[in-house]
Amino acid sequence: MLSLALAGKTSGIYFSPGFNPPLRSPIPFAFTVHDLIHLHVPEESSAIRRLYYRSIVLPAARRAHTVFTVSEFTKARILEWSGIPADRVIVVGNGTSAAFSPDGPRHSLGRPYFLHVGRRVAHKNIPRLLQAFRNSRASQEANLLFTGDEDESTAKCIDRLGMRASIHFTGTLSDSALAAVYRGAEALLFPSLYEGFGLPIIEAMACGTPVLTSNVAAMPEVTGTHGAVLVAPINTDEIANGIDRIAYDECLRNRLIANGLARRADFTWEQTARSILARFTPHLNGNSRQ
Repeated sequence: MLSLALAGKTSGIYFSPGFNPPLRSPIPFAFTVHDLIHLHVPEESSAIRRLYYRSIVLPAARRAHTVFTVSEFTKARILEWSGIPADRVIVVGNGTSAAFSPDGPRHSLGRPYFLHVGRRVAHKNIPRLLQAFRNSRASQEANLLFTGDEDESTAKCIDRLGMRASIHFTGTLSDSALAAVYRGAEALLFPSLYEGFGLPIIEAMACGTPVLTSNVAAMPEVTGTHGAVLVAPINTDEIANGIDRIAYDECLRNRLIANGLARRADFTWEQTARSILARFTPHLNGNSRQ
């Protein structure tokens, strides 16, 4: 992660955009907490991770000039966990690169496909997604495409459900290739159990791709009103029904596309940068607390 000191080595403020706060700093510092997944999802926790949060991240949050984060949902979790004043946790959101737009090449599998983007770890809810897709009517006419390479856990689930013929993997993708995959998809399927933000949601929206995601954690906040089909991620019937709604309701699809394209204007890296600099400017001018 990039870290930088603004206004010199012995004055100004040190900023890290990641989970890596300095153990000591001669100047005030700020860092970013993107989520608290490792504290809320037991399957992705470990003694070492819990120790890092307890002994490094938590004391740093209590010392920091500012803790930046990416959603109001995550801000609330940080405040509950750390006990720090609310005015020291600043939501700056996320953005998408210029590669993600509705204009450009479209990936093709030779038949319609739905898309999942991201790692396949516990909170991504892959077994339920696979079960729901198999149960949907749309699966008779479409495939399900995952980014990245096939992993052992997902492969076992695919074979157990008898879905081998309808599941594909993209391998590693550049941003431009990923954008083409979004554009070609019937919809992004992202029924995650927990997200501090959910970057694939706004990437899909920016490409004009309908989104199905979860009605929990930060996901409804990111999609905004009427920006996606929201489902209970533990309910495979609800996920399957949401898939079929997107597949067969053209009016819904068009509304999701239009609302998603409008929503992308709320999430840009330029806006994120302005929010960060606005927080630093009073301090660099000598008008902020030390």
